[in-house]
Amino acid sequence: MAERSTAAVDVADNSGDEPLTAKADQSTADGVAQKRERDTESEEAQGSGGTERPGKASPPELHSGHKLARRYRLEECVTRLDGFSSWRAVDEKLRRAVGVHLLPADHPRARSVLAAARSSALLGDPRFVQVLDAVEENDLVYVVHEWLPDATELTALLASGPLEVHEAYQMVNQVSQAMAAAHREGLAHLRLTPSAVLRTSSGQWRIRGLAVNAALRGISSDTPQRTDTEAIGALLYAALTQRWPYENDAYGLSGLPKGVGLIAPDQVRAGVHRGLSELAMRALVNDGATASRHESPCTTPEELVKAISEMPRIRPPEPSFTAPPEYQRTTYQQGTYGRQAPRPGATQPVPTPPPPLQSRTGKALKWAVSALLIAALGLGSWQLADALMDQGNKSDDTKQTQTTDDNDKGGKTKPVKPITIQGAQEYVAKGDAQAPEDVAKTYDSDSSTYWRTKSFVDGPEMKPSFKPGVGIVYDLGSQKTLSAASIGLLYPGDHTTITLYATDSTGSGTPVDSMTTIGTVTTSGTTAKITVDKKVTSQYVLLWITAMPHASGDEYSNAGYKQAITDVKFTG
Repeated sequence: MAERSTAAVDVADNSGDEPLTAKADQSTADGVAQKRERDTESEEAQGSGGTERPGKASPPELHSGHKLARRYRLEECVTRLDGFSSWRAVDEKLRRAVGVHLLPADHPRARSVLAAARSSALLGDPRFVQVLDAVEENDLVYVVHEWLPDATELTALLASGPLEVHEAYQMVNQVSQAMAAAHREGLAHLRLTPSAVLRTSSGQWRIRGLAVNAALRGISSDTPQRTDTEAIGALLYAALTQRWPYENDAYGLSGLPKGVGLIAPDQVRAGVHRGLSELAMRALVNDGATASRHESPCTTPEELVKAISEMPRIRPPEPSFTAPPEYQRTTYQQGTYGRQAPRPGATQPVPTPPPPLQSRTGKALKWAVSALLIAALGLGSWQLADALMDQGNKSDDTKQTQTTDDNDKGGKTKPVKPITIQGAQEYVAKGDAQAPEDVAKTYDSDSSTYWRTKSFVDGPEMKPSFKPGVGIVYDLGSQKTLSAASIGLLYPGDHTTITLYATDSTGSGTPVDSMTTIGTVTTSGTTAKITVDKKVTSQYVLLWITAMPHASGDEYSNAGYKQAITDVKFTG
């Protein structure tokens, strides 16, 4: 069972070397290009970012199945351009998908690629796709980065139409804040195109290729903040109009009509949000546009963030409610045998109900039924009174029995009391810890907080060869005898298997197989209850999870086999 990555793949996109203009190849939702790139000798430059075109170097002769550092197995080449190539690969050590950029060590841009990758890795901002490794080895330079299969490129989102207003607002807000943070650390992107912006399954926006994509293509700029700000403006313009804000077609989007210049998004498409339209023009004013309503242009991501904060907040749309269908009154349909079928639309006469019983037999039948009802009511009343009297007698007997039992010390039942948890620590049998900083959230009496595991590829049963299980050791303060445990879970489905063990400390040094088993349970719901048949006394109790359900992705991890504990309560 392997832990799954939490960021998107940073595959070099197919749009050429210019930061805002060259033509883009189509790409799939997981970042894998459908159309392979071809080497290009020259492309038109547009926008404020300059380009460099060093001499080409021979790309390394690699193939699917080749391993780097005895760890990264190349699976599929998704880009081959200008002496470098980009691959989808598998990290066999952690059993997860990764992306890899490769180029010869003597490539003119090899030094700058290594420097850019290492600088990007030091940033550590989760809003960017993380660089995992940057190595020069065996005349080869390679950069390993995260891969998120369930992320969707902005290019693919715009293929079906412009974004909804709130979604476009979230995109420009999150991308602007991320780039402002990067520039504060001295890092620029310079290739912030629709294929470099990803929306994850949880609705968050991520940026891939920070500094690295530009270094791979030798792109530089004298005004990096202005270049990235204009690129964000172009992204917002495309999200609002499904058009590229220049005359040339790019990234699967049609450009603006030739000769009309840069016009505001709300003049290109009806119904565009006025505030977002003005924001796009303020960011694109660097290319010669006129700022809307004479507001000052935004030339840095920091200014763009400030302009967004001054806008009225755009709220998400209300969830649509589908009204239930009208109730269709049904009536008894008599057979039509021997009768002519009614014409469509004709009103059918309502049949007259049969008259009540008026004959002598009918009257006798009614009297008989009335007599039976009266007899039944009398019998029922007598039985009810008898039952009430018996209950009163039994109540007196019960009181007497209880008094006798209370006086008899040998028959007294000991009440069940809750056990207060004094502390807890995550138990790590093999590999890395899950979320050691959150263990206290499992007994804070707040169901909205929880300790979570990471997302695993295989399941629901955990594999002992990789990780035999995950869990938490609870300190009860002193020796206590457990009678039951109630465990609140976040994810239902499949099945969750939990076992309680008595151990000698909160540390992870004691093997699980040497501990005393208290009880075990398997559940498919969000509550697991363990009743202890054989009472075990211990100060430390290990809650050990060996199987987890499959759950969808969220802000912490991708879809996979995982579980989270919200509340743990012990009674003794």
